[in-house]
Amino acid sequence: MGFAMRMNFVDVVVDDSLKNIKANGKNVGYQFDIRLSYYRGHFLSVIDEFGVKVDGQEVPAEAIKFCINGKEFSPIEFDKCYTEFWQVIEPATIKVFSPGGLSEGEHEIDVTLFFRSPYMPIGPNHQYMPVDSCGSKTLKVSE
Repeated sequence: MGFAMRMNFVDVVVDDSLKNIKANGKNVGYQFDIRLSYYRGHFLSVIDEFGVKVDGQEVPAEAIKFCINGKEFSPIEFDKCYTEFWQVIEPATIKVFSPGGLSEGEHEIDVTLFFRSPYMPIGPNHQYMPVDSCGSKTLKVSE
């Protein structure tokens, strides 16, 4: 992506939110919360790029669930989520399904999140302002 507007209103990755997901007493993955670093909420359908890296390793999109409003979405579904609104004051929970979860200790969480602002046209043919809401943080797994 070329140019993208950036506004640092909040840290994207939420402090103290990293924890393993358990099922039947075993770690089946992990989760953490993110916030939209912007001054207003947006529909999920305006997200053009979303990805997660943990400790430098890219997480496959099929292993990710993006959770808001009591619902879970795969990143490949975003373009169809034109009625699902992400409130700017509500964090989204990112669940990653990975057998064994994460080991104890600190992990570097890197989130790529670019969306287009549908009320800021910048050119012909339905071009809208791209917004960079990416973020990184080192978090410790909490149980």
